[in-house]
Amino acid sequence: MRRVPYGDHPSQFGMRSLPAGSARGTAVLVHGGFWKPEYGLEYALPLVASLLDRGWATWVVEYRRGTGAADTLADVRAAIDARPDVPGPAVGIGHSAGGHLVTWAAAGGGLTHVVAQAGVLDLRTAHALGLGGGAVEAFLGHPPGPADDDVDPVRRVPLGVPVWCVHGRDDDIVPLEQSRAYVAAARSAGASAELVEVAGDHFAVVDPDDPAWARTLEILASIG
Repeated sequence: MRRVPYGDHPSQFGMRSLPAGSARGTAVLVHGGFWKPEYGLEYALPLVASLLDRGWATWVVEYRRGTGAADTLADVRAAIDARPDVPGPAVGIGHSAGGHLVTWAAAGGGLTHVVAQAGVLDLRTAHALGLGGGAVEAFLGHPPGPADDDVDPVRRVPLGVPVWCVHGRDDDIVPLEQSRAYVAAARSAGASAELVEVAGDHFAVVDPDDPAWARTLEILASIG
């Protein structure tokens, strides 16, 4: 695993890993944590080994948190643009707030598919529910409204790449309805989107030993 900066700030870097043989493509991993500075890419690193075993190159993205949405979004965009030059699909895999970030970023190019794991995909509803202790307002700097539609995935449909929303039925941190609502809106707009409900809580989908993570690996097998 190699640390590669994509900017000058200490949080502007990614961790690059390559499989032993030819890569099937690149898995771009974006961690969650409600965009808060205390949560970093260490939450995504445990998934790398299983992806490498299945032939995927990995690019685990770190980004600025707690300094405003503009910084976070600019970093995720820059990190995706700086991903390793590996032939094949580039699949954005994001958990929780990371699901928001990869789904938002895919509209700007650089990703061929998206897997949003327990994603925060409807910012207005997430704010109304007080998810993450007011995390949406802290991220944006204000309560979400029409001026924020460009950064709200459910209001940016149709997305030009396929999206899978993998979500645990027992998730009490980001409700399953976040994924259900996104998929319904995306399909109504003519986009390719699939809801994948799994057993487990918010973190089962990023536990490499849990069957919920195995569902993401199955999705990747169908892509690469």
